Amino acid sequence: MRARTGVVIPAAGSGTRMESRTPKQFLELGGKPLLVHSISAFADCDFIAQVVVAVSEEHYDTALQMLSNHLPGNPKLVVTIGGRRRQDSVKNGIGALDTTIDVVLVHDGARPLVTRGLIERCYREILKHGAAIAAVPVKDTLKRADADLKVSVTVDRDSLWQAQTPQGARKELLEKAYGKIGDADVTDESMLLEKAGIVVRLVTGEESNFKITRKEDLVLAESIIAARKGSIRIGHGFDAHRFIDGRPLVLGGIEIDHHRGLAGHSDADVVCHALCDAILGALGEGDIGSHFPDNDPAYKGISSLILLDKVTELSASLGMKLTSADITIICQAPKLASYINEMKGQLAHHCRVETGLVNIKATTTEKMGYVGREEGISCHAVVLVERS
Repeated sequence: MRARTGVVIPAAGSGTRMESRTPKQFLELGGKPLLVHSISAFADCDFIAQVVVAVSEEHYDTALQMLSNHLPGNPKLVVTIGGRRRQDSVKNGIGALDTTIDVVLVHDGARPLVTRGLIERCYREILKHGAAIAAVPVKDTLKRADADLKVSVTVDRDSLWQAQTPQGARKELLEKAYGKIGDADVTDESMLLEKAGIVVRLVTGEESNFKITRKEDLVLAESIIAARKGSIRIGHGFDAHRFIDGRPLVLGGIEIDHHRGLAGHSDADVVCHALCDAILGALGEGDIGSHFPDNDPAYKGISSLILLDKVTELSASLGMKLTSADITIICQAPKLASYINEMKGQLAHHCRVETGLVNIKATTTEKMGYVGREEGISCHAVVLVERS
């Protein structure tokens, strides 16, 4: 059985405990905003029809730009204005859902490591019983203290669970609960439903599905993301540019003596571009165009070594490092043999590896095709990256 399902992600908080001017949901995690991870987990589920993100009015435009940059053109996504309290943001989010939505899941914007498996378990439990919440059993011994911070009692933890999200219910149950509680404060959807006399079922959550509240949580989240991506990964990149008059020819970060350069928004360094694409592919982070759009004036005429620096920084932030790069430059002219070692040193330096880990070869097409007709240059790159 399937139900038309929507998700509300409240993300209107300021995150004061992070000691950052930027709200925590917009801080970088694994090369993209923390909130994007939370949204993507639901947007990628085929049984989810709509994802509504509730943000503060102050950050509404920031959220729209963020989604445009990282999840462009996704028809599932809606941004709405949140409220003063979490429950107000969720209520606004429910109001922004399509009227055809039957089931509503709610997930904290600051829980970026939620898995599809947990989302599906919560969804199925709601279909069976009407309302559900992800939670993990309390493991640590709990103490209750008095006003002087003296231990007054040890709390029996046998029946205690630590609430997580997703939480959710059939839409009519949530609307009924909001109608019953009036303006009373609640801390989550489970409490909202409980106060309305609606039974909520527990779904065993995951320890990695923690809420980012402090700086050290970001460090732990980065390591988990890196581990999930695997310890060794392979990537392939390809790029080609046509020759044009009036520009220097730059390959592998080195200016080559030739009467024509390559056309492009940046310096059109096909070697750097292919290498960047290969590394991004190994990281599972899209391609060079999604990170450095060719319609962005910030990258007009930029040295592609700067782009390679940024890709290398992204790799490091994900806990990954380059361990091997094999690059093949395909051009009929000019001859590149005398430049190969200098290119290798330049690329290795910007990838933060030893020169011996970068191999570059140059070949022709025996005058066949656009390269053979000296219309342009192409390049292939294959890389291995591993967890550092």
